[in-house]
Amino acid sequence: MTTKTVKKGKAYLVGAGPGDPGLITVRGREILQKAEVIIYDYLAGKKLLDYVPVDAEFIYAGKKGGVKHTHTQEEINQMLVDRVRSGKRVVRLKGGDPFIFGRGGEELEELVKAGLAFEAVPGVTSASAAATFAGVPITHRNCTSSVAFITGHEDPNRAESRIAWDKISTGVGTLVFYMGIKNLPSITANLIKHGRDPQTPVAVVRWASMPYQQSVVGTLENIAERVLEQGIKPPALTIVGDVVKYRDSLNWYEARPLFGKRIVVTRTREQASELVALLTENGASCLEHATIAILPPDSWQEADTAIEHLADFDWVVFTSINAIHSFFQRLLAKGVDARQMHGCRIAAVGRVTADALWHYGLKADLLPEKFTGEGLVEALLAQGVSAQKILIPRALEARNVLEKGLAAGGAQVTIAPVYQNLVPLAEGRELREEIETGTIDMVTFTSSSTVHNFVTMLACGDNKELAALLAGVKIAVIGPITAQTVAEYGLCVDVQPATYTIAAMVEAIVDHAAQG
Repeated sequence: MTTKTVKKGKAYLVGAGPGDPGLITVRGREILQKAEVIIYDYLAGKKLLDYVPVDAEFIYAGKKGGVKHTHTQEEINQMLVDRVRSGKRVVRLKGGDPFIFGRGGEELEELVKAGLAFEAVPGVTSASAAATFAGVPITHRNCTSSVAFITGHEDPNRAESRIAWDKISTGVGTLVFYMGIKNLPSITANLIKHGRDPQTPVAVVRWASMPYQQSVVGTLENIAERVLEQGIKPPALTIVGDVVKYRDSLNWYEARPLFGKRIVVTRTREQASELVALLTENGASCLEHATIAILPPDSWQEADTAIEHLADFDWVVFTSINAIHSFFQRLLAKGVDARQMHGCRIAAVGRVTADALWHYGLKADLLPEKFTGEGLVEALLAQGVSAQKILIPRALEARNVLEKGLAAGGAQVTIAPVYQNLVPLAEGRELREEIETGTIDMVTFTSSSTVHNFVTMLACGDNKELAALLAGVKIAVIGPITAQTVAEYGLCVDVQPATYTIAAMVEAIVDHAAQG
């Protein structure tokens, strides 16, 4: 007689960190990638959800001050218990560290009562992050060697405060108050009343570690007024102590050249990683709005025929990363590998495209001096391609500068569509609404197609309406061909690098920002 094995569920309490998705722990990320159910909070970074399998059950259990909660704490506890009992791997994702004012202990107690298995994974606590990203060392041997984490929002049902104001006011060097913006006047008054110097430095940090972080500095005597003037609202933490004075020299995060700049990135999400990473590293807040959706061509006939006769070609020419990935994916689908290209020489339009070839174990034989289609034609003609057979895997619709230039030089050119660009019109309304808020500082374009599709998505009646919509928004392009396309719509280019690469483009953006 066989017995059926019953799958045992388990809960994972994971600290998401302060907001920056890069601050999740390695263990936390591993658990997210295997989640079957995820119950997440308001302060848990949304990008972390990208690690979760798409077929998992997503449950939002966020809580915001002054707003009706989506679920009560009791309901959250019950959801955890029910789904673990059903045999699921349940991840409870909470902002910061769930054991520091995160009610993580309370939720695990419910699992203990139910006799269910769990694991707890700590996160970077908001206090540490707020101090670090504001340039404030929580402890400093020349200043203080003690720190206390204190709630600024005690249980409203409690008649008396459990905070020993008479002891912490002068007995602890650095005080960090969580969730205390609403009660800040009361907090500062209590500290002064119980002996803390009114001139003690104070820093209030909102959205610590995020591109839109805000910091306000003052003293116990005036910080409440300054916070009100600056319109600081939750989520924010308050740091009290002489360590705040070190912010003058250690404020690295908000001093980055693009801090506070909101930049629209129009590349596909698959391609945007390098651009987003470099802009973010320099302090920008990136809004990813893909203007291109990459799909297979309507027919593989031309590409498949070319693949069957790869050995007949003298050159294979790649003008984009998309062409490379799509071409080699088709090779694999046809049961063919890169060895079939042993008799072909390979040309790439630029260094980034050549680097992409390395992922498939191939090195480009030719790179042009100018990373453009025109530059590639010039470089190939210099090789003497008359009567040679050249294969160009590319998009279904693309500029024909390569085809025409090489054919004029006597080459036999075969175009093999391996993908097609479509405009994701569904994103257009959201993109336009973002621009209409007047909070966008710059839009980046890395190809002519991103420009054309961007304009299509905005659905402007004419170039005049387009110019009015983008008034005050700077435009950065990767090179002269893209700049020419921007000009066709009556727009002006503000940033263009001398070298047509993503890295050079970001350097040019940083230089432009420095010039004001």
